[in-house]
Amino acid sequence: MDPFTIGVILPGIPVQRRDGLDLPAAARHAEQAGLDGVWHGDHLAVGAPTLDAPVALATAAAATGRVTIGTSVLVPALRPLAWAAKQIATLQHVSGGRLVLGVGSGGGPAQWAAAGVPYAERGARTDTALTLLPSLLSGKRTPLPDGSAAELSLSVPMPPLFVGNASPAALRRAARLGDGWFPSLISPRAVADGRARLNDLAAGHGRPAPVIAIGCSAALGPGAPSRAELAAGIASAYDRPVADVMDIPLTGTPEQAAERLAAYREAGASHAVVGVSGDDWRTQVDFLAQARALLF
Repeated sequence: MDPFTIGVILPGIPVQRRDGLDLPAAARHAEQAGLDGVWHGDHLAVGAPTLDAPVALATAAAATGRVTIGTSVLVPALRPLAWAAKQIATLQHVSGGRLVLGVGSGGGPAQWAAAGVPYAERGARTDTALTLLPSLLSGKRTPLPDGSAAELSLSVPMPPLFVGNASPAALRRAARLGDGWFPSLISPRAVADGRARLNDLAAGHGRPAPVIAIGCSAALGPGAPSRAELAAGIASAYDRPVADVMDIPLTGTPEQAAERLAAYREAGASHAVVGVSGDDWRTQVDFLAQARALLF
């Protein structure tokens, strides 16, 4: 049977406060429950309290010894490229090589304005970052787009690079530059269709097909938010019709979640990164770990 890993998004500040749970305790709980990774998003000026992703993940790395430490997703184009490379290299070092670098170019215009980066340049800056990061992380002196050059004092192995988003541009970017394609909140059918396109694109570049990781939302067990509630939240947050996302959330029992994750595995995914909702983050992680056990 093909391997299938499951990681969880670490709790945000409101959930930490609600559950009396700090990041080290959350990361340790996920590891001890049997999950494969802990992940954190990257947000700037979004109008809600959020932690800096590299700092949060360094904290999680220090509290664990086995799980993947993943960015879901880092937006390197918001940063000067040499600085982004230094943050990534530091995370790779302090985690003992456990980093998986999910990368995207998302966020609304306000986030890019807060960083002083033109919104229209996000795609080109992301391509540049993905192209130059391997050289920067290797410690080589690397020419930068502005005509300068940078050489990091810290040399580390390049972490696996997962390109976020389900857009055609993200598929092309993953096929050309990534080790993985990392779409979120899509159906198994969409994964299968994307896999076929991804394989063709990668072959055109003479590269092996990237792996597929899916981002998904879950609320498991009795008393958890319903599928309709989760779907309404997804539709509102991403400006999508409710009918298009109704079947995406993982709900019900761990057995039902395992069946749904198995459908993604059949469609070609080998990793899932799950954001959980419910009254207690630890309990949701335990249910998710039960679902993982049922997949093997």
